[in-house]
Amino acid sequence: ALMLVVLTDGFERFKSGSELCSYAGLTPIIRQSGTSINGRARISKIGNQKLRNLLFMCSFNACKYNKACKAIYDRIVAKGKSKKLALIAVCNKLLKQAFAIAKSGLIYDDGYRSVLVRN
Repeated sequence: ALMLVVLTDGFERFKSGSELCSYAGLTPIIRQSGTSINGRARISKIGNQKLRNLLFMCSFNACKYNKACKAIYDRIVAKGKSKKLALIAVCNKLLKQAFAIAKSGLIYDDGYRSVLVRN
C-alpha cells in the first residue's frame, strides 16, 4: 500500500481511475494497420513498470480474498480467456478500488454497491 501511494504521489495527479490505469500501463491497446492487418489487443506497457509489477503480484492474492476481484477473474476465465488476461483485469480492478478509497476517504466495505450499478 505504501508503494502504491509513493508511486502515484498520493493519487493527487489523477482525476479518474481510468487515468491511473493508463499511468500504470494497464490499458489495452489495439494494433491495427489498415483494414486487413489486425493484431491482438495487448496492454500498452507505456507507464510505470514498478507499479504494474506490484499490482500484478497483488492480483494473485486478490483473486483469493477479494470478492469483486474473484468474480471478475472467474467470469473472464469461464469465457475461455487466458488466466494472465484475467489477472490484468484484476489489476485494473484493484487500482480502481484503491483510487476510489483514497479519493472518497471512506473505509473499504466489502459489501458496498455503487448507486450507479443497476441490478
